[in-house]
Amino acid sequence: MLIHPQIDPVALQWGPLAIHWYGLTYLAAFGLFFWLGLRRLGHAPFKHLPQWQKRDVEDILFLGVLGVILGGRVGYCLFYKPDYYLSNPLEIFAIWQGGMSFHGGMLGVMAAMVWFASTRHRPFLQVMDFVAPCVPTGLAAGRIGNFINGELWGRLADPALPWGMVFRGAGDAPRHPSQVYQFLLEGVLLFVLLWLYACKPRAQGQVAFAFLFGYGVFRFVAEFFREPDEHLGLLSLGMSMGQWLCVPMIIGGALLWLWCGRRAP
Repeated sequence: MLIHPQIDPVALQWGPLAIHWYGLTYLAAFGLFFWLGLRRLGHAPFKHLPQWQKRDVEDILFLGVLGVILGGRVGYCLFYKPDYYLSNPLEIFAIWQGGMSFHGGMLGVMAAMVWFASTRHRPFLQVMDFVAPCVPTGLAAGRIGNFINGELWGRLADPALPWGMVFRGAGDAPRHPSQVYQFLLEGVLLFVLLWLYACKPRAQGQVAFAFLFGYGVFRFVAEFFREPDEHLGLLSLGMSMGQWLCVPMIIGGALLWLWCGRRAP
């Protein structure tokens, strides 16, 4: 049985200025996206399309940051605590108190990419194909931040589990380090599979929908080990809110992937 190291969430501090590890993981996520985006320009079909340039990666990153922050916050308020935020609307802006949703952030990024595609006169699915393989490393960075903060811990684990971990504020019983599971599944493994898949020519939209399906599956599995939100618990069929939000991703991703393959020339 392991004990969570209880890392100080503040990485650096100069007087009143504090830099949190979680903020640094967001910076790492954005930096990795930019680095991978430049290499994505060398993949088909983008290397054959002269309109795709470094400035597009910069613009997509800027819009993606806005989409992640705004969409992630609004999604959390709507999906997880709608009654509370309807009663306290000003609390929506208190992002320093925590509360971000991946599913909301994904919708925010999609909305930002719709705007990018329309203003640059690019096919929306082509834009999403470009973006998708560059996303999982950012998810991995975010899970590292969750682990450092000792938040979003897992469900109770068998005391004999070698990597069972006791988290501060979660009692004395060992739990699954679900942040690590998510880091490995929806971060590292999804990135490797999707990057290899995207390196070869695919029907337009298939890379994006492969991400949708893959993330949905890995997140659905990880949710079996993650403690559900205290104010929600398990919902119908014994599934968490995270799992229910993944169901349309899995079904929609699979069906749309097949549709893209059939409509390809």
